[in-house]
Amino acid sequence: MKKLASYIIPFTKTISSKISGTLEITWINGKKVLDSQNANYSYGSLQRVLEYGISKIYFDSKSDILVLGLGAGSVLHSLRKKFKHQGSITAVELDPVAIDLAKHEFEVDSLDNITIIESDAFDYVAHSKNTYHFIIVDLFIDDQVPESFYSQEFWDHIISILKPKGTVLFNAGIQLKNHQKLEQLIALYTDTMVFNIHNEVLGTNTLVIGRKQ
Repeated sequence: MKKLASYIIPFTKTISSKISGTLEITWINGKKVLDSQNANYSYGSLQRVLEYGISKIYFDSKSDILVLGLGAGSVLHSLRKKFKHQGSITAVELDPVAIDLAKHEFEVDSLDNITIIESDAFDYVAHSKNTYHFIIVDLFIDDQVPESFYSQEFWDHIISILKPKGTVLFNAGIQLKNHQKLEQLIALYTDTMVFNIHNEVLGTNTLVIGRKQ
């Protein structure tokens, strides 16, 4: 009934998170989306932004994928359903509230071969013994990427766990006005990575795609 009624009047439920602040689940036009105070977190414009980035990347259907920043898991549904990926996916998320929503509101538990880890992304990549063909970095608090995820130390870890010829997709910011920080970061890795920057994806986001040489 809610799904049908949402085509006429959106329904919104508010959830409080110590990490992510106020989150809102909204039924609109027959679909649930998750928003923070100032940005879409899952199943709305963010899902379309990441799908754009993924569509620019070749990866084998059985490749090992790491997702840093689960949100409510829309990218997992995209990988499985739109891009027909069948390999293992490890998703790392700091916020237990987001994990609970992903499982119980957005049905990521219905997807096979998914491992969800509650952890800080920086700590995870610093200590990971696994390597990956494809890493998605989508780490926001509300509409901001924390500074630590622009640090050389973080990206040294990312590149160390990326397999040869592997690819990283970095959602680098919303309405990014100062590209100097991003350009300085990319310049550190031109000997080992080839980067492409996609600005104003869907009019909002900056995506960086890097392939390990």
